Amino acid sequence: MQPWIDPQMGAILEPMRTGPAFDFRAAPIAEARATVDAATLPWSAGAPAIPARDFAIPIAGAAMRARLYQPEAAAVSAVIVYAHGGGWTFGSIETHDGTMRHLAVEAGCAVLGVDYRLAPEHPFPAPLDDVMAAIAFVEQGGLGEAIPAERIAVAGDSAGANLALAALLRRRDEGLPPLSAAALFYGCYEPNFSTPSHAAFGGGDYLLTSANMRWYWNNFLGGEPHGTASYAAPVRSNLAGLPPLYLSAAGLDPLRDDTIGLARRLGEAGVRFRFDHVPGVVHGCLRMSRELAAAAAMLAAGGRHLADHLNDKKTGGNQPWNAGLSSS
Repeated sequence: MQPWIDPQMGAILEPMRTGPAFDFRAAPIAEARATVDAATLPWSAGAPAIPARDFAIPIAGAAMRARLYQPEAAAVSAVIVYAHGGGWTFGSIETHDGTMRHLAVEAGCAVLGVDYRLAPEHPFPAPLDDVMAAIAFVEQGGLGEAIPAERIAVAGDSAGANLALAALLRRRDEGLPPLSAAALFYGCYEPNFSTPSHAAFGGGDYLLTSANMRWYWNNFLGGEPHGTASYAAPVRSNLAGLPPLYLSAAGLDPLRDDTIGLARRLGEAGVRFRFDHVPGVVHGCLRMSRELAAAAAMLAAGGRHLADHLNDKKTGGNQPWNAGLSSS
């Protein structure tokens, strides 16, 4: 029996399935990035026209490009640091420009997107180091005024969700002040390809494939083994002591079970979270919010979660680990 596909998702998928195929794994990395990223840029058209300005964050003897999206003219008093998806190999603040604009409006506060270093040239821990540097940049006054940790949140989609979760764990383990909250959209949290969702959705009918995900993980891990218990696979860590999290999973995603497993582990660790399972949509759908109401709702829910905790509105509480899970 075929799984249910959201009708709006189906309309988006149809031209993608019939278009020319491009094997980015076989192409030179510069060509692969140019082709893959160019295909995603049009999705940012029509995003909220809020002010944005670029920054350079010092990292590893160089500079990392970052962009601050500010939905209000007032001084920046709270910030969401956003790590984009793309398998740690693709993506940038340009490919996720629309997503970050929407999130800034939904959360009602500034979003700082970062162009962390990409694999395979810069495998783990370089991307995580860069996200940590971005958080420290905000905390130490890089945006103009020092912003305390309780006024900073992190968010990310896919590979970016992995980095955002890992950053929370690393800050905890290094004794740094905890951030206020996080929003993690359809993340990849460990290199586990034996899950039911990989078996059901990883063959190629729903954009992301298990084969491509293996390639992404190999790029990211570099010399780390697939069995690593390092921050590269953050779900394998002790998760106690994390701030409240928003989790979403796409119903047709090979990585759906990554989020289900993370939710289970968070419940066992006593961490407060909200988990939304969104049936009928594919991995990467967040950038399609202009044409996909389910993706817009996902962004709105994540934005509300971050706004609640950045504004000290301690609403909600632990939900059951499988809250919102459907059979689709």
